[in-house]
Amino acid sequence: MPTDVLMPQMGESIAEGTIVRWIKQVGDQIDRDEPLFEISTDKVDTEVQAPASGVLLEIRAQQGDTVPVNSVVATIGAAGEKPAARPAEGAGTPVPSAGGAAPASGPGSAEGPRPGAAATRDELRRRKSSPLVRRIAREHDVDFSQIAGTGLGGRVTKTDILALVERGPAARPVPVPAAAGGPAFRPGERVRIEPMSVMRKKIAEHMVLSAHTSPHVYSIYEVDFGRVAALREAKKAEYEGKNARLTYTAFIARAVVDALRAYPIVNASVDGDKIVYKRDINLGIAVALDWGLIVPVIRNADEKSLLGLNRAIDDLATRARAKQLKPEEVQDGTFSITNPGVFGAFAGLPIINQPQVGILGVGAIEKRVVVVENDAIAVRPVAYLSIGHDHRLVDGADAGRFLAHVKQTLEHFDESWV
Repeated sequence: MPTDVLMPQMGESIAEGTIVRWIKQVGDQIDRDEPLFEISTDKVDTEVQAPASGVLLEIRAQQGDTVPVNSVVATIGAAGEKPAARPAEGAGTPVPSAGGAAPASGPGSAEGPRPGAAATRDELRRRKSSPLVRRIAREHDVDFSQIAGTGLGGRVTKTDILALVERGPAARPVPVPAAAGGPAFRPGERVRIEPMSVMRKKIAEHMVLSAHTSPHVYSIYEVDFGRVAALREAKKAEYEGKNARLTYTAFIARAVVDALRAYPIVNASVDGDKIVYKRDINLGIAVALDWGLIVPVIRNADEKSLLGLNRAIDDLATRARAKQLKPEEVQDGTFSITNPGVFGAFAGLPIINQPQVGILGVGAIEKRVVVVENDAIAVRPVAYLSIGHDHRLVDGADAGRFLAHVKQTLEHFDESWV
């Protein structure tokens, strides 16, 4: 009997995926767990492995198609076997398997997407809210698609919708025209136009959502990396003997983990009018790709040694560039680090990765003339670390103490940790 190939669920809040390319074609022989097709979601670009061995009998979703999770996109069977007949309403459209359509996020979600229909933006947003919130939106004629939710994963909470209703119609969001700042180009202008990739479109949506959700505030501290540079040089050969290249990022990650333990408010999220303190420290490390940006997550980073953090960072970055990350490796982050300094940036002011409330930006580590003890002048490796924080939850004092803790840890790094 043919085996259905499904669009996988690539994260708790992910409701659809876009097929970037088929690695195998109809008639090709396939081994179980062999890469079959490549997909892009708002969490990750990755290759999907074949669920069974056999021959690719049918492809139901073509390159560029965006389909709901758990939809049948292909079938695998024995040579000469015929794929199962499609349901009448699914002609030309990927349909959910017998396992059911993509799960809705709340009980009583009768308003979820129709089986066999591509999910609309409104349907995807409804999956991130409760039936009560949707009912209030209907009763007060609120355009649900224009609400930037403050809950986990962009979820629209009861507090969000009631606050909007109480402020009256004048406060309700109005869609911003695409050309609000004027046309992108004028007739006759010499331009080259290319469509955005799926990842670029998702990054754009997330950055706009984050900017509208969190009031961003920044602090920047100068950090002397002299102590870290000396330890790194002293331990370089030892780490290379363990097949690990000791990096500055690992030291920074270790200092951040220690600061998150000391200041749990920075390791939290906002859920309406509630504060969600995360018991786990899951550290996101931004990785620049040729086709975009991705933030794989080191789970339980506080349980890892410096060597463990170093290996985890290298492994995730390597597999991110090879499109081999697993779904669980790009979700549930509680704080993120991004390093524009690798491109020579003096400092960075990054946008928060929702629903987190803080992100660390790392500037280039360069030798600079500084004043040290007794007003002496010295040349030291120095970098500027910035923290972008959500002022709804993290005040300037909290962010300052957090970043001061990171600075103190790096400038007096404990040798026993190396």
